[in-house]
Amino acid sequence: MPDIAQYSSYSSLGKNACLVFIVLLLLIPACKFERNMNQNNQSSTSIETTNNDPISIHQRAIAIDMHADTAQRLLDENVDLQQELSDGHFDAVRAKAGGLDAQFFSIWVEPQLFGATGARAMKRADDQIAAVRALAEKHPETWALATSGDDIRAAVNSGKMAALMGLEGGYAIDERLENVKRYYDMGVRYMSPAWSISTSWAGSSGDDVGRTRGLNEFGKNVVREMNRLGMIVDVSHVSDPAFWDIVNTSTAPVVATHSACRAIADVPRNLTDEMIRALANTGGVVNVIFYPEHLEPGWSQKKKQVDAEIATMVQEASAAEPGAAVHKKMARDRVRSREYARRLPPVNVARIVDHIDHIVKLVGIDHVGIGSDFDGVQITTTGLATVAELPNLTKELLSRGYSAEDVNKILGGNMLRVLDAVKR
Repeated sequence: MPDIAQYSSYSSLGKNACLVFIVLLLLIPACKFERNMNQNNQSSTSIETTNNDPISIHQRAIAIDMHADTAQRLLDENVDLQQELSDGHFDAVRAKAGGLDAQFFSIWVEPQLFGATGARAMKRADDQIAAVRALAEKHPETWALATSGDDIRAAVNSGKMAALMGLEGGYAIDERLENVKRYYDMGVRYMSPAWSISTSWAGSSGDDVGRTRGLNEFGKNVVREMNRLGMIVDVSHVSDPAFWDIVNTSTAPVVATHSACRAIADVPRNLTDEMIRALANTGGVVNVIFYPEHLEPGWSQKKKQVDAEIATMVQEASAAEPGAAVHKKMARDRVRSREYARRLPPVNVARIVDHIDHIVKLVGIDHVGIGSDFDGVQITTTGLATVAELPNLTKELLSRGYSAEDVNKILGGNMLRVLDAVKR
């Protein structure tokens, strides 16, 4: 989730592109699971060069998206991810068309609706976890529940997609250290201490409190417990003081699951060059988000202007929705999605690679990945509007001189390394 005003929406952009990619991928003779089972599992694995066209290179890589908000759709809308949906950014059909191998589903508790602590916050998280686990239970031919790099590799080699989970914001642990293990035991493999509202123990980049709040002693103990268990610490959404407390406390690699570079797009959710270097020094990875506000210089200011222009329209849609609070939120988001598409300048997939380039120049190829934020934003980039268009990212990378091995690392190899390291 990008900020306090940005909630899930389900745009239908990219459907035509999805059909094109389905046709293309059906023509590829070699499937992902035909890789050599004995290949080196590290991200430095050499890519076989039997076929070097962009689609084949894309298909041979293990692609891991570190953040999508589709779990809320499973719970609140009861969508069937086995079908190609007419809206939103993600489903199994489009994920296969896009060559995705592993999806981290965000388990997101909105404090304004469910509280920043307490039984309701925990239940909201628990219900989303159950919805994700049900994917593999109901559709074992498509999904495999995963909690490690080895599980991802096993899923790929069996022709399935891996479903993983991360807590977005630490609200569900209810300020109790023992609940970190509770969620680890339920399959959660990363957690960000805060979303756009600060917790009592960690500052957020999305509110005034977070400007000065880092981690208190409880927050540092949470990081230590995550290290002990093998749960990745995510710095997306945390305040600058909290970021520095995290990297100075953690003894394991730290990641940003869906962030970008503040040097290009100056928004609080992005990381400064100094932060990127510090995160890389932990052995971690910056997973670049696909949301225009965090990619394009000046886009955030334009969005604020549009938000002011459509405020009445948004509130009228909310008032007209007879459903519960989560459905009123979806009604507001539908208006935002429609009006953003009409009023804001498009941002191309090339801008995502600009941020990847910046990170590579700063800290090298081993510290960058992808975290789409699909189904958690009101608008996406042209050329990468849904997961079906993920091959366009590979095409852009190759056009800029990245090698097949580089693509392998960016799409998922670097995060496989981190998953292995944190588990150890």
